[in-house]
Amino acid sequence: MKPFILLDPGHGGIIDGTYQTAGKRSPLWSNGTQLFEGEFNRAITQGISLALTLHGIENKIIVPELEDISLRTRVNRANHLATQYPYHQCLLISVHANAGGGSGFEIYTSRGHTSSDIIADHITHAFTQVFPNKPLRSDYSDGDSDKERGFYMLRKTRMAAVLTENFFMDNEVECCLILMSPTGRQKIIDYHIKGILAWITDSEKRDLSV
Repeated sequence: MKPFILLDPGHGGIIDGTYQTAGKRSPLWSNGTQLFEGEFNRAITQGISLALTLHGIENKIIVPELEDISLRTRVNRANHLATQYPYHQCLLISVHANAGGGSGFEIYTSRGHTSSDIIADHITHAFTQVFPNKPLRSDYSDGDSDKERGFYMLRKTRMAAVLTENFFMDNEVECCLILMSPTGRQKIIDYHIKGILAWITDSEKRDLSV
């Protein structure tokens, strides 16, 4: 089956200088800069989409708008798109930046052993290759690297789905040197792409073994 990747940039963007989501931003740093998470999420999903297109992989950003589209609408769009590609293996990736004190990367799936665990492992492995000296915030209690939560985007979508939390926007070093820098953003795009490509290769091998 051909892959079809759905990309979800979390929260809203910036319209006429006004950020569309309450909160979801970094502190104002001493150098006068500030990160708005929805802008970051859109930049990363656009970079992933471009790279996938260059690899000849069908993909769709499910929230092209700058408005903060509801979770229900996002899920409905993803599920509807999946029905339009019946002969494709669909995957949803929801992109976010973390907050709450901490550092590093973590990835979430819905609860239980599902097909989402496979793509989560590929992305976490790619993260450790691109950022070997940054923390992987994992939970191996159930035998795999992802953390499991009942997030709406993960439990209501009808395809493999993961939510990535890419570094901490309230950590000044990670925010300024990674989340807000072109080099850092490209590396974040890179480990998503490496993980997706590995997942596709893995899926093709499983298809051949059936």
